[in-house]
Amino acid sequence: MPKIFVVAAAALIGFFIANTCLYVVDQRQYAIVFALGQVDEVRQEPGLYFKLPAPFQNVIFLDKRIQTIDTPEPERFITSEKKNLLIDSYIKWRIIDPRLYFVRLSGDSRLAQSRMSQVVKSALNEEITKRTVPQMVSGERTTVMNTVVDKIKDEAAEIGVEILDVRLKRVDLLPEVSESVFRRMEAERKRVANDLRATGAAESEQIRADADRQREVILAEAYREAQTVKGEGDAKAASIYNAAFGRDPEFYSFYRSMDAYKKSLSSKSDVMVVDPQSDFFKFLQKAR
Repeated sequence: MPKIFVVAAAALIGFFIANTCLYVVDQRQYAIVFALGQVDEVRQEPGLYFKLPAPFQNVIFLDKRIQTIDTPEPERFITSEKKNLLIDSYIKWRIIDPRLYFVRLSGDSRLAQSRMSQVVKSALNEEITKRTVPQMVSGERTTVMNTVVDKIKDEAAEIGVEILDVRLKRVDLLPEVSESVFRRMEAERKRVANDLRATGAAESEQIRADADRQREVILAEAYREAQTVKGEGDAKAASIYNAAFGRDPEFYSFYRSMDAYKKSLSSKSDVMVVDPQSDFFKFLQKAR
């Protein structure tokens, strides 16, 4: 029986020692060891460590992972045009110097987030007041975010943290400003459209005029070529007629008269008032 008590007492003592003198550092955490209320050492590597029991040494843990500060509501900023913008943003940050972080902020994450939010807001305001609404909406949005990160890097390091990224999730105009901006954009688009229409109409007229000129040139050239071909045909026909007339003038005269009869008397209703003794009917007279 006494042995059982001894074993139980030894187990209780061992549990007490393990509970008060041993601690485990997770890979996602920093461990700050305090000796009599002062920072003694910082454990950054994961593992099992030994410390003196409280109150000689105490341990607190800080998260070493990347954390996010997300603005609950869009914040108002003023551009160089004195226009109000509503900007919704978030901040990515992490602790890089746990000792300095605890000394400056007492390890209070809410205080750290409030401090960083104020710093980022101040840097954003400084950059936005230099730019116009179009630049903030699209043109230089990325430049603003990168510039803000560079500006607050040193100030963040003074409290033991690193700002990894600042992102503008949404950039909106106030409702009353949006309406005037949309009207101005609409007027600008209409002006550009009218300019394009006018330019298109001028180019269309120029193209039509050029096409008409080319058509006249083509028709003139075609007419010239047609007249040339016709003249050559007429000359060749005349040559053939002359050759045929030279061979048998009597037959040629007879053929020409027959052709004239055919064309003149092609219809039964045709009426001609001609002297029967005229040369036109000389071949008909011979036939009698």
